[in-house]
Amino acid sequence: MSIEIKTIGVVGAGQMGIGIAHVCAVAGYDVCLTDISQDALDGAKDRIAKNLARLRDRGRMDEAEMATAVNRISFSAEFQPLSDCTLVIEAATENEKIKKAVYDSICPVLQDDAILASNTSSISITRLAAQTDRPDRFIGIHFMNPAPLMELIELIPGIATAPEVFDVVNEFVKAIGKTPVSAEDYPAFIVNRILLPMINEAVYTLYEGVGSVEAIDTAMKLGAHHPMGPLELADFIGVDTCLAIMQVLHDGLADTKYRPCPLLVKYVEAGWLGRKTGRGFYDYSGDTPVPTR
Repeated sequence: MSIEIKTIGVVGAGQMGIGIAHVCAVAGYDVCLTDISQDALDGAKDRIAKNLARLRDRGRMDEAEMATAVNRISFSAEFQPLSDCTLVIEAATENEKIKKAVYDSICPVLQDDAILASNTSSISITRLAAQTDRPDRFIGIHFMNPAPLMELIELIPGIATAPEVFDVVNEFVKAIGKTPVSAEDYPAFIVNRILLPMINEAVYTLYEGVGSVEAIDTAMKLGAHHPMGPLELADFIGVDTCLAIMQVLHDGLADTKYRPCPLLVKYVEAGWLGRKTGRGFYDYSGDTPVPTR
């Protein structure tokens, strides 16, 4: 495959889309960040500018480099500008119906040889690819959160992904300063296959009264040298995202060890989704997070 990745499209101006656009622009790529919400795009523009200014203030880049990176990113509430992109990364909500609707909208405007990727953290790449017009040019590119800081990217080829596409994307990942690992297309891939059951077990430990939120997080930080406790991490990831991944694992592998904890379900039903809603396993309304149980 002779395609050369020059311009990156990112679909979805949420936390992951913002981080992916940031990383690609800093690495020297032109980026088009799209979202159907103009408010989301306006918020993304401000956050990216602030994040780049923070790098400048820390001496990681100078004023000219910061300005150049900012200018590499364009923002659009329309999908048409994606026609100029050679790689488009979908970073929509972790919901298969929403992702399919995105593909239905963007595939007609993409170049015939453009590569389409999903940043999904758990959904079958093969199944997503089959819902597009280019299953051979579809691949999973799973950035870790937060994308600018985390060194790893999981690359997940679907059953129809052309080997040349994997090779091109593998080189792209290295070019943006990340380390790629290849994962087979099974539910939740590598990182979340291991990480989310641990978080789910921490919620069970809370649910069964073995320990409080504070005790569980302190135990794992000081007893296992984890930089963040599992319940604090659940709030950071998003409690709803944690539940969605556990449901994918439970449905896809049909093993009761992946059954989502009922308390995890209750938190999502209550709208206590973590940092993004101001309340999850901790309440973030004050200066210091306070455990909610």
